[in-house]
Amino acid sequence: MANEDRRILRTRNNLKRAMLELLKETDFKDISITKIASLARCNRVTFYSHYESSAQLLADIFHDYLEELAHYYKESFKEKTTLSLADSSRSIPIFEFVFNNQFVFSLMLMGEVIPGSQNIFCETISHISRTNLALKDEIWFDIEAVNFFETYALLGLFIYWIKEGFKSPPEEMARRMAYLYSTTLGEIIVKDT
Repeated sequence: MANEDRRILRTRNNLKRAMLELLKETDFKDISITKIASLARCNRVTFYSHYESSAQLLADIFHDYLEELAHYYKESFKEKTTLSLADSSRSIPIFEFVFNNQFVFSLMLMGEVIPGSQNIFCETISHISRTNLALKDEIWFDIEAVNFFETYALLGLFIYWIKEGFKSPPEEMARRMAYLYSTTLGEIIVKDT
């Protein structure tokens, strides 16, 4: 049974690698199952014994990367009793992981390849916050609203980073996030309308 499990895992990993290689050169909509299977050195029947579609394969790839991102997120507060949102050092590994996997996170977070992938990203982060973290002080409105605000703000910051071509280093992005999470931006000036 262990050999069969290793074979299944190896085949899935080969299919995932093939998909990512093809995505570097071809639009997702133009990638056929035949191309994926051929590059993974298997046939269409083998592909379909693991995945129903190329979208399911890509979703599985995203899932793998989100699991690893979740690991880094949990590590950022492991063995702590409290943490400050103003502490940028705890977020650096999260930004480094995204930086080191720019291609996959660009596909996922721009939301153009698989509709809803942004929401899956946000739900992954939100679930950890909901399950493993709590505000020290009570607030007067629903904590779930705060959770969504913080999570989608993080998504927005990642999208900005992708659109700027990952110009800023991970440390700078972590500092920006800490600043935004811990500071009120004050009054807004209305420009000429």
